[in-house]
Amino acid sequence: MVHRPRATGSLSSFIASESPRALQGVLDNIGPDGAQAQGVASGIVIASPNLVDPNSLRAIALITYGKWLQANGGGMNVTGYIWPIIRNDLSYVQQYWNQTGFDLWEEVRGSSFFTTTAQHRALVEGADFAKSVGDSCAGCEALAPQVLCFLQSFWNGEYITANINVNNGRNGKDANTILGSIHTFDPAATTCDDSTFQPCSSRALASHKVVTDAFRTLYTVNSNISEGTAVAVGRYPEDVYYNGNPWYLCTAAAAEQLYDALYTWDKAGSLTVDSISQAFFNDFANGSIATGTYSASSPEYSALTSAIRAYADGYLSVVEQYAPNGGGLAEQFDRNTGTPLSAVDLTWSYASFLTAIARRSSVVPGSWGEPGASSVPAVCVATSTTGTYSAVTPPSTGNATATTTGGCPQATTVDVTFDEYATTVPGEDIFIVGSIEQLGNWEPGSAIPMQADQYTSDSNLWQVTVTLTVENNFEYKFIRKEADGSVQWESDPNRSYTVPTGCSTAATVSATWR
Repeated sequence: MVHRPRATGSLSSFIASESPRALQGVLDNIGPDGAQAQGVASGIVIASPNLVDPNSLRAIALITYGKWLQANGGGMNVTGYIWPIIRNDLSYVQQYWNQTGFDLWEEVRGSSFFTTTAQHRALVEGADFAKSVGDSCAGCEALAPQVLCFLQSFWNGEYITANINVNNGRNGKDANTILGSIHTFDPAATTCDDSTFQPCSSRALASHKVVTDAFRTLYTVNSNISEGTAVAVGRYPEDVYYNGNPWYLCTAAAAEQLYDALYTWDKAGSLTVDSISQAFFNDFANGSIATGTYSASSPEYSALTSAIRAYADGYLSVVEQYAPNGGGLAEQFDRNTGTPLSAVDLTWSYASFLTAIARRSSVVPGSWGEPGASSVPAVCVATSTTGTYSAVTPPSTGNATATTTGGCPQATTVDVTFDEYATTVPGEDIFIVGSIEQLGNWEPGSAIPMQADQYTSDSNLWQVTVTLTVENNFEYKFIRKEADGSVQWESDPNRSYTVPTGCSTAATVSATWR
């Protein structure tokens, strides 16, 4: 029997109900107090991703945490405790980056695309973070370009090969490459760089098509689904674990890469089709789109981005279709029936869903420094440095509490600033309207006017700040009002946003008129 689809009525309603369930699912898997992690050591996350070089991922995570502490009064812990751990991890990456190891799935020993992208990002971000604490990482700065140079080896001319320096009989088509691309996404990137495999790059888009198409005829649940329509995505076609099935996290990742690409195109105000990405774009242009650059004002741009946005939503709809009614996300779902399989309440599945819906709402992470780290050396050098390591003494519990939570109460409301980039002429104004009372309950006459105080010829920025309660989930759109009172709505679908929880009382959402 085929797994019965959920009947929530719309993707938006599924996102609204699944978001708190997924967040709780992550928290439940963290020791020592999580519902699924009773007695587990403090801070340990059950069933989170692993690989032979966890140091690069831990460095990235701790740098993110360190930046948050620096912005929220916890700088002492950063310098005295967080940075020494990061420094050790960066030393490990510098010493061992050019040695083979196991891939993301802990199955293939060789050189992994995902691992190499994480190593490059860790070294780049680590060098900059070192300066913020009054230190330096000369090895990071010297080796990052060489890691980037080696990263180019994974491109085979048609798609990104998941693993190299290995002969295991696989074709290299693997969701490892999609996950690597979204992990190296930098919203500050000014172009769709192929060198860093940004989600909107021609290489990453070509690989997205190759990888997802590999599953179209492989699974019964994907029967008769044509190219350009979302499907259930597994790890790799040759997978035999549990007989080889679609994974929730791989399917959500396929959506996330597309949302990342849409964000960058909207920010840049154009997209480019070349010979490498043409096959991908052809799926959304009735089978044929000419190479070239299409500006945001062109009908081609509008048609392509609308179709790709719907395509991305389709992958989340697949997650919705095969998620049980309670909203719990397992590791896999059966290739024939759609029934959830293997590990239940998988942390990684929940986290992948949460990051995908965040990107769908144009909520993006901070920059890791890609704009200054995308230049590939003319010659690759397989060099490394001998790591230096030091013992790290944890701070006392009292100090940790004082610096991380003291003076940082949980916010009950957040001042959300909406940044909308929209080109206007005199007499035109931009408004925001949405599904909640603070945004006019979808009534254009009650829409909130945005301000053009910072509007320039180079930055067509409209802004407004609205105070909203935390965890408030809603949909919204931007509208353009003409001097004669007529109203133009931006194109579908509706945007969505959930007001974040935490200590911060301010948040920013950036978008571009579509």
